[in-house]
This record gives sequence, structure tokens and C-alpha cells, in this order.
Amino acid sequence: MGSVGSYYRDDGIVLRTQDLGEADRIITVLTRRNGRVRAVGKGVRRTKSRFGARLEPFTHVDLMLYAGRSSLDTVTQADSLRAYGQALAADYPRYTSGVAMLETAERFTPEEKQPVLRQFLLLVGGLRALGEGAHVPRLVLDAFLLRSLAVAGYAPALDECAVCGSPELAVASGSAAFALAAGGLTCRSCRPAGAATPSAHTVALMGALLRGDWAHADAAARRHQVECSGLVAAYLQWHLEHSIRSLRHVEHV
Repeated sequence: MGSVGSYYRDDGIVLRTQDLGEADRIITVLTRRNGRVRAVGKGVRRTKSRFGARLEPFTHVDLMLYAGRSSLDTVTQADSLRAYGQALAADYPRYTSGVAMLETAERFTPEEKQPVLRQFLLLVGGLRALGEGAHVPRLVLDAFLLRSLAVAGYAPALDECAVCGSPELAVASGSAAFALAAGGLTCRSCRPAGAATPSAHTVALMGALLRGDWAHADAAARRHQVECSGLVAAYLQWHLEHSIRSLRHVEHV
């Protein structure tokens, strides 16, 4: 990790950019070794900039950075490793799912320069899967959201009651409840008021997405995919304590 007054190198995914002054831009990057980093790209908005186009959201970049005394580092070199945005830009469902991934990754890394390798690898894998287009974009997003929750220690309980630990959930009979505040499925005796009662197929789909069982996930009926997405979004927003704004654009796809 770069110390004050030193250069350091890392690769990462550009999460977002913000204009600064007339020609500069603040780049927020989720890096492999240094976690979330904010750095200034000087002059990148000028048409003759050497690496402006390489510092766009969705781009996997190899960076040389300078850590000065300000809270923002400085980008001194940028080489594009892979531009995921090109494959996503032409497909609205894939693009909006990708935007939601970037926003979620930033929300799950509230502290700058704290290494979060698993979250970084999840994001790279999620963007790669979106770009390849082999699966329904919303399923790829839901898998990313569930695994991000798991990495953060918030994996939903799907095999036992989130309250008492009982394996007797009666999922097959449709009487198991999914309670956000409890942390997942609850048995009949622990069920809180207002809990959702998801289909057994929806519960199985959530488990498949967590495990990466794409044969099961891809075969899920549309109604179970929709129900799963609703539960995942609600569960995510409960734990983050505020909404992921870009998710609302995905919902209508």
C-alpha cells in the first residue's frame, strides 16, 4: 500500500468518475490490493489526454498512482486491461445491472484503502459474466448481490431458521417465512409479523445463486426469478440501511 509521498502500482475497476475543475476528474477505483481508492486524473477531460478514455466506469485498469499529502492520490499512468463497458453499453438490461454492481461495490467498501480482495474478485467475475451474456442479466446481478452480502458477513440463512437454528423450515409446504431483520428464513414458531412467504423454488434459486449453480439458476421459472430479485433487493437494502439508487432502473427491465 502506498505511503504518503510515494508511488504505488495496482489494478482495479473504475467505479465512477466526477469532474473536477475544467480539465481534471476524480476517479473512484476498486483495486486489487489497496481496496477503494480515489485519485485525480489530471487533464483527462482534454481531447488530447493520453489516458482519459481508459479511466471510464467499467474499465479494468492497471494504474501507477502517487500518494501525496492530500486525501486524493494522483494517477500518473493508466493502461486498460479490459473495457467491460463496451459490451454492456449496447444492451440496456446488462448495462443497468452493471451500474448496480458498481454502486453496490462502492457501498460495501465504505473505508478507503482497506484491502477487500474478495469483493474485488466478485466484481470482476460479475462484470465478466455480464459481458459474456450467457445468463439473464438480473440473475448475474442477484448472484453478485448475494455473494457480496456473504463476503460482508450477511449471507441469508436458507437451510436453517435464522432465529433458533432449527432445520425444520417447512419450505416445501410453503410455510417458511423470509424475514429481513431476522437474517433470512425462519421456522413457523419464529416467524415475525409481516414476513414474506417465498415459494420453495424461489428459495432454491437463491441458494443456487449463492453457490454459483448456473444450471439450476438458468432453468428457474420467470416468476421465481422475479420473486428472488425482490427478496434480494429488499435484503440488500435492509443491511446497507439505504437504497442502491441504480437498482430501481433494473427493476423495470
